Amino acid sequence: MTTAPSLSPSLSRLHSARASPFPKSPLRSGAGVAFPARPYGPSLRLRSPAMAASGVGGNGSPMAPEDSTGVSSRLGEVKRVTKETNVHVKINLDGTGVANSSTGIPFLDHMLDQLASHGLFDVYVKATGDTHIDDHHSNEDIALAIGTALLQALGDRKGINRFGHFTAPLDEAAVEVILDLSGRPHLSCGLSIPTERVGTYDTQLVEHFFQSLVNTSGMTLHIRQLAGNNSHHIIEATFKAFARALRQATEYDLRRRGTIPSSKGVLSRS
Repeated sequence: MTTAPSLSPSLSRLHSARASPFPKSPLRSGAGVAFPARPYGPSLRLRSPAMAASGVGGNGSPMAPEDSTGVSSRLGEVKRVTKETNVHVKINLDGTGVANSSTGIPFLDHMLDQLASHGLFDVYVKATGDTHIDDHHSNEDIALAIGTALLQALGDRKGINRFGHFTAPLDEAAVEVILDLSGRPHLSCGLSIPTERVGTYDTQLVEHFFQSLVNTSGMTLHIRQLAGNNSHHIIEATFKAFARALRQATEYDLRRRGTIPSSKGVLSRS
């Protein structure tokens, strides 16, 4: 009589870990709309023995410290429910660039796609809000939730580069972003967007989005427009540059060997 092969406990854990870059959330749904769990794109791949020995990931960047399954991930999840909005955000800093956003603001969905794609973060955002009034409350609360999820995912910030700097061109537009995961919120935004709207999106909300994200993440952020006269290009170049600078800042510095990148020995949100 033949019996079906069984998986060892370690292989069972590996199979489970590969199913999604986001494990089941320990959070409980509260008031408002409960969003269903969804898969998050392709399965994660383990490093080869050569990569493991060198501390290099599949894309050539330093790898995060691993858990017992060999899969590395830094996750943040936030549910924010007010009388004006219901927002659910998940972010995986060690993702593959999977975006799953439905904010009720089409242009903001497009910008969150840039954040995921160019930062190689997995970004999940589901939001409903009083967009029949305008997009202000949803734009703000989504950014507050993303900043809080980023704060969670970074943890004590041990071993990261901390600083990021990138300039992104998009046709005639070019935008420079400099950031420091310092724990101190500050925004300097030097954008000059020539039109009041892109589609239905109020372009004043771009600066407000980044101010809200900075406030909850504890980030120092400088945005400087170098060129540009097309509003869509300027804003998209901003999000692309921000994504790449954030990716640089959150990646690991192998020479630091897991220490906190501060002469004080601590990077505090306060």
